[in-house]
Amino acid sequence: MTNASSHITDGGADPSYGSSYHVPVLCDAVVEHLITNPAGCYVDATLGGGGHAAALLDALAPAGRVIGIDQDAEALSATRARLSDAVAAGRLQVVRGNFERLAHLLTDVLELEAIDGLLLDLGVSSHQLDEADRGFSFQQEAPLDMRMDDRQGLTAHQVVNDWSEEDLREALWTYGEERAGARIARAIVDARPLDTTTALADAVRRVVPTRDEVKTLARVFQGIRIAVNRELKALEAALQQAVDVLRIGGRMAVISYHSLEDRRVKRFFRHGNLQGEPRRDVYGNPVTPWSERTRKPLRASDAEIEANPRARSARLRIAERIAEPDLPAVP
Repeated sequence: MTNASSHITDGGADPSYGSSYHVPVLCDAVVEHLITNPAGCYVDATLGGGGHAAALLDALAPAGRVIGIDQDAEALSATRARLSDAVAAGRLQVVRGNFERLAHLLTDVLELEAIDGLLLDLGVSSHQLDEADRGFSFQQEAPLDMRMDDRQGLTAHQVVNDWSEEDLREALWTYGEERAGARIARAIVDARPLDTTTALADAVRRVVPTRDEVKTLARVFQGIRIAVNRELKALEAALQQAVDVLRIGGRMAVISYHSLEDRRVKRFFRHGNLQGEPRRDVYGNPVTPWSERTRKPLRASDAEIEANPRARSARLRIAERIAEPDLPAVP
């Protein structure tokens, strides 16, 4: 364990890496604890506005490079423009795709044998929230969309208007952790058809106390967004594939924003599986492909939160890929 186990970082946000598109959280901590080989190859699989990628490029040696992956065409366009010099120099390669297919993108598309580091900054970007037409926010009127990748078929409109009451209730509880999911699902079904974010928000407001409406709406929109984009399935797939694409000694950093994500990352880094079940060899030693560098997640400092309130819920975990012992394991 390194000194990265400190719960609060001293300062995670270099303002020079933020942009009108997105302000990266815990940027300094990511750079400090992810890079082990300054001349290596690092993957930012949630490229967004390119803030973390820019910080990594600045910290790497001239021979070091970054692969940027994102499923959002707007994010790719913004980063290509922002970091055009790095793209032209061959230090940054930008690829459209979902990190759910991480191994395919790196091995089959880019023909990489292994990488030195991998970053996932989960959830929705500042730009996606602020761009009304995307339909991610209940605070602005927009069509019910919520797709991070506009090539996919499923939209929030379909979830809200076509899913059964039971499926809606399950999505709100499982992905939004909304205890009033049954009542809200019933209200949504009764109010159909719903075409806009404001119409959905109004249907929810009718059945929740005024004092709870902001937090409830945040959970409802989160639940629907995660269902639309299959975010937890994608995270689970990326965690499992990371074992195969990271070289021994390489590190993975994951920034999560709610317990649904963080629980999965914690279990996988600690035990090497999504179930959180310890595996031991015949001698009782733990068998895992990871060594946790942060037993507790790193959190943003008060200064970063003041500068970027969206950093308040961010939790950063880092683990190092290690060689597993050549001993028969006991399930």
